[in-house]
Amino acid sequence: MRDLITERAGRDNRAAHIFSWSLIACLLAVVFWFGFSQLGYRFAWDTIYNYRINFLRGYGMTLLISLFALVLSLLLGILFGLGQSSNILPFRYLSRFYVELVRGTPLLVQILIFFYVIANAAGLNNRFVVGVLIMSLFSGAYIAEIIRGGVESIGESQRETARSLGFSPYQTYRYVIFPQVITRILPSLAGQLASLIKDSSLLSVIAIKEFTMAAREMNANTFSTMEAYIPLAIGYLILTLPISRLTRYLERRFSYDT
Repeated sequence: MRDLITERAGRDNRAAHIFSWSLIACLLAVVFWFGFSQLGYRFAWDTIYNYRINFLRGYGMTLLISLFALVLSLLLGILFGLGQSSNILPFRYLSRFYVELVRGTPLLVQILIFFYVIANAAGLNNRFVVGVLIMSLFSGAYIAEIIRGGVESIGESQRETARSLGFSPYQTYRYVIFPQVITRILPSLAGQLASLIKDSSLLSVIAIKEFTMAAREMNANTFSTMEAYIPLAIGYLILTLPISRLTRYLERRFSYDT
């Protein structure tokens, strides 16, 4: 009997979710239909087909840059996030300076200075590598601050308890601090990683042929603004939604009772 009630509740819950999402989809469809009908815009979707190769190549470039930058920015975030609490003073001050410098200046300025000054002085001419490094350094500073805040949110009493049990500093972080920090920072971390993917669109200013640049080229050649930027928005949404879904799964996976 209990299994039957549970099964019925599950079906009702699924039906409620389907109805809610369907209602939202209908509302959005009505809003867009009304807006475009008032605008009187005539779509020419055949232009998308003519530029499909450029779109696919740009989308692939954005995907590759985002994947490499996601991994590298996480490593930088962990390094400099923990570095802000390091007992090694030069490393601690370097970590704080890096975070404040990146967070206090516009990404567009960082892209231009890194590409035309630092990369040029170092003889680094590969635009893909430059793009990955720029996005990693930018996002790594924000992730470092997220991690620092998560670590400092753990009460000192838990560290003292770990020390009283004979835990080494590594064991304290591995078994006591990090499991709690991961749960606390996941929403903020997911938001930052999604922003990294969207912010990569600014790399078009240094002629990296990513997704946004492909849309701009199509718009410049055909004057089909909506046909260029609507697929652009959908493409970025396809990249960012899995991050949100994965984060929610991890939140449930690492949740625990306090």
